[in-house]
Amino acid sequence: MKEALVMLKFTPKRSAPILASLIASAAANAENNFKQDADKLFISKLVVNEGQTLKRGLPVSRGRWHPILKRSSRITVELSPLEAKPDKKKSKKAAKAEKAETDSTEKKVPKVKKAKAAKKVVEAVETPAAEVAAESEKSES
Repeated sequence: MKEALVMLKFTPKRSAPILASLIASAAANAENNFKQDADKLFISKLVVNEGQTLKRGLPVSRGRWHPILKRSSRITVELSPLEAKPDKKKSKKAAKAEKAETDSTEKKVPKVKKAKAAKKVVEAVETPAAEVAAESEKSES
């Protein structure tokens, strides 16, 4: 957030000081109302929408008038606290360590072999039952 305020300070646009004061106000509100640390905030969302339009006119000859539309905008700023991001190198090492722990505790059984074994068991169970049913039908007739 501090970097954004510095960037806006040196931006030569008419809206830069307005946005800077709005962001500073949002940070002060977060610090005062929600007990957040201003140094650990970042701008998560900044939206500029169309606001009210004031319709004014400029009288001209022959009783006519030219419309003047004074447009405004609504700016919404959302600040969020920075979360501590672990280093990528540490996270990869931690992931490998977790994977090694889970692999050592669990037995390695491929799922494909389990599925084939289950099919063979089902086929073995169905075959005798089918033969018994066929034999009972023959004996009844």
